Amino acid sequence: MFPYPCIDEVMVVDMRTLSFAVPPLEVLTKDSVTVRVDAVVYFRISCPVASVCNVEDVHQSSRLLAQTTLRNILGTKSLNDILAEREEISQAMQCSLDLATHPWGVVVERVEIRTYDCPLTSNAQWPLKQKRLEKRRRRR
Repeated sequence: MFPYPCIDEVMVVDMRTLSFAVPPLEVLTKDSVTVRVDAVVYFRISCPVASVCNVEDVHQSSRLLAQTTLRNILGTKSLNDILAEREEISQAMQCSLDLATHPWGVVVERVEIRTYDCPLTSNAQWPLKQKRLEKRRRRR
């Protein structure tokens, strides 16, 4: 291999669509219910120079940003909203991640919320009971 005097190091960047799983997070919702949620993020590197020069580790940075974004978005929603607005939450997360990772040369293509686990403890049952009572009142 012939050494170039102006190049310090050669880095190979995979520009295919990649994915990573956001590990299960316990999130406290707006109505004080703890929900365990995980997601999958699909992304690709659109600008390899920016992905190498603007951030130290684009993959790890994207993972950490996805975790905090998921926690922040779900923290502003009630349990009923989380259960009813799965697609809207995915879209909001995708837009937020795409905007934040754009300077890193990353395009977030899709975000999928995989599972919601709501432990049926007394504080988690309260919003569900309220929702049932509201439906009964509407029927009358």
